[in-house]
Amino acid sequence: MIKKLLTVAALCGAMAAPVMAERGDPEHGRIIAFTCAGCHGIPFHQNVYPTYSVPRIGGQSEGYIVTALRAYRSGERRHPTMQAQGNTLSDQDILDIAAYLSELGDSQ
Repeated sequence: MIKKLLTVAALCGAMAAPVMAERGDPEHGRIIAFTCAGCHGIPFHQNVYPTYSVPRIGGQSEGYIVTALRAYRSGERRHPTMQAQGNTLSDQDILDIAAYLSELGDSQ
């Protein structure tokens, strides 16, 4: 029984490891994340239609940013502007942007 539990725990850890093991370059992320600030860096910015507040992404966790950008890129998560942005990003770009944004406070 213990051997089975250890095997399951090892498999779960291995499945979670890819996002956590990958690390981006925050300096490169700073350079390529300039387009993010166009919407996400404006205090109280709202989308025109449908009307909703644009979320602040500075200080968000790396894992969340990586997951969200990959989902926009794949079409799993839908938003025309974010899908267009995601389609221009490589896996390394996504990691770099996530590393940079996660280091910011709630400034962006």
